[in-house]
Amino acid sequence: MSDFDLVISGQVVLPERLLRRGFVAIRDGKVAAVGEGPSPAARESHDFGEALVLPGAIDSQTHARSTRGVEDFDTMTRAAAAGGVTTVVDMPYDNGRLICNAERFGLKVAEAGALSRVDFALYATVHPQEGAARIDELVAAGAAGFKFSTFGTDPERFPRIPPATLHDCFARIARHGLVAGVHNEDDETVRLLEARVRAAGVQGYLAHGQSRPIYSENLAVATIYETGADTRCRAHVVHCSNGRGYELCAAYRQMGHQATIEACLHYLVLCEEDLARLGAFGKVNPPIRPAVEREKLWQHLAAGNITVVSTDHVSWPLERKNLDDFHANASGAPGLEVLYPLLLKGCTERGLSPSFAARLLAQNPAQLFNLTATKGALQVGCDADVVVMEPGHTVYDPVASGHSVASWSPYAGMHLPWRVTGTWLRGAPVFDGARVLAAPGHGRFVRPIASHEVAVPA
Repeated sequence: MSDFDLVISGQVVLPERLLRRGFVAIRDGKVAAVGEGPSPAARESHDFGEALVLPGAIDSQTHARSTRGVEDFDTMTRAAAAGGVTTVVDMPYDNGRLICNAERFGLKVAEAGALSRVDFALYATVHPQEGAARIDELVAAGAAGFKFSTFGTDPERFPRIPPATLHDCFARIARHGLVAGVHNEDDETVRLLEARVRAAGVQGYLAHGQSRPIYSENLAVATIYETGADTRCRAHVVHCSNGRGYELCAAYRQMGHQATIEACLHYLVLCEEDLARLGAFGKVNPPIRPAVEREKLWQHLAAGNITVVSTDHVSWPLERKNLDDFHANASGAPGLEVLYPLLLKGCTERGLSPSFAARLLAQNPAQLFNLTATKGALQVGCDADVVVMEPGHTVYDPVASGHSVASWSPYAGMHLPWRVTGTWLRGAPVFDGARVLAAPGHGRFVRPIASHEVAVPA
């Protein structure tokens, strides 16, 4: 009788090395063995030859409910499964409900649990008028981290948290060993510059970039890290578009502070020069920068100065992305289907090992959110979250794939040298290369480890 339920063989990608003739053996939904050489016997076996066998991705930044009536956890996690993303970490800025107390958090856990096809963890936040008052109850409810913004997108749904309040919140979060992630744009600077740009009559994507220049972003980055340094809180910048921001993070880390930083897929794949073609499809905050900044990000990635890579996924309806007034278009883009393929493409083109993808999309996000007891690695005892990527040449079409709820994508038409041919969540197949097999409700809520002894990802 076989010892294992399932064995998946191929080039097994570990955070530090590649097992050329590797295997992952699974029992009861957990990784039971990882090795190299002849595969052990199992009730079910799949040998994928030269294909890459990677840990399921953890997307550390998604927005399932920014677009009520368009996208929710069922459709968002359908795209996740098809892209090899086995856990999403969703933001607390739901349309119509700021997730800022335990009651709302618990309701979201229940609702998402009934809809999600892959596993999920949740950020929480605070209401500016309440400050840190409800942080302890949100930690008890299972928040994987707390999200704030130095820029006020909306006073109720996506509010600005003033510096003194942010400091109070960081100090309280530090007691629990959780991460404090912050949207990094200086509110006063952006509002002043946007008014100037409008008055000057500047139009299109140039108006967006000029309204939110690199220095307006890094003013906020410095505030975030200095607040973390003073409170001993794990300070995390949730999206950085420019090389200087990563230099700041590295400097604070060298000084011994718990500073981490996130690169969104669009900053690694796109550049400002693409926006003449993409228009508002490429509108994100902070803006996509010139090609020279994109290459700086890849240099920081190769040097280990990027903690995690995420999508900042949101599926705005087309009518929110095709307005003549560029400022009026919604910010953000869908990306779950192509996160793994496009990151691997970039790594391959720059001579970087697939192990970078395993670290940036699995190991480091699990550490960032204290999920290492179950997630983030092809390691004995962890959930058997596995994705198989086969070499091949396809052109991404979000409509033809049938998995994305959005009819558009800034990545549409891009050539993908890798494609997802299988995704397993806790040892069960959730995507077979063509169809999403997991039904709504298959996903589970993942709580962080309740510990102050947290390893800061490299």
